[in-house]
Amino acid sequence: MTFTVPNLLTLLRMGLVPLFIIEVVNGDSTKALLIFVAAGVTDALDGFIARFWGQQSLLGAYLDPIADKLLLVSAYVVLSIPSLAHGAPIPLWVTILVIARDVLLVSVALVLYLAAGVRRFPPTVLSKVNTALQVVAVVLVLLSGSLHDLHWLEDVSTGAIYLVPILTVASGLDYVVRVSRLEAKRPHP
Repeated sequence: MTFTVPNLLTLLRMGLVPLFIIEVVNGDSTKALLIFVAAGVTDALDGFIARFWGQQSLLGAYLDPIADKLLLVSAYVVLSIPSLAHGAPIPLWVTILVIARDVLLVSVALVLYLAAGVRRFPPTVLSKVNTALQVVAVVLVLLSGSLHDLHWLEDVSTGAIYLVPILTVASGLDYVVRVSRLEAKRPHP
């Protein structure tokens, strides 16, 4: 396996997760937001560097989505704990849906790999929009915790939070449909 600059950036993003959690637990939404944004910047940078300088690697292909999910799932879990909510709260059921969809996707990908040898299962446009909305919702929640004087920001955050489960379920169903089409095309003995 090749160890590249994008891999280092991905590991840095993974290392930022505990710092993000610590700042949320300490009640510092501003620092948590800065760490979350820094993690997002490392995500954009590692992808750019990997493509622009041809530093894609098998290790990076595995680490990058793990780092993304680790950050997002951690954010949803800690921001849905009522005693830690300093801005718009994320309802626990939204967090459960976000995690359940990810578990479903990983399970489906594993089954596809083991049963049919499918190694690539790229994300759909709907899945990318869903992930973007999940990130935006976290940023808005952290902003609402940092900027208490902007009361409208909590309403905007709440609106984004309630859009997340709609897109989460829709993108999960989209994956199920894609898998059933893959299975239908596969020759059976």
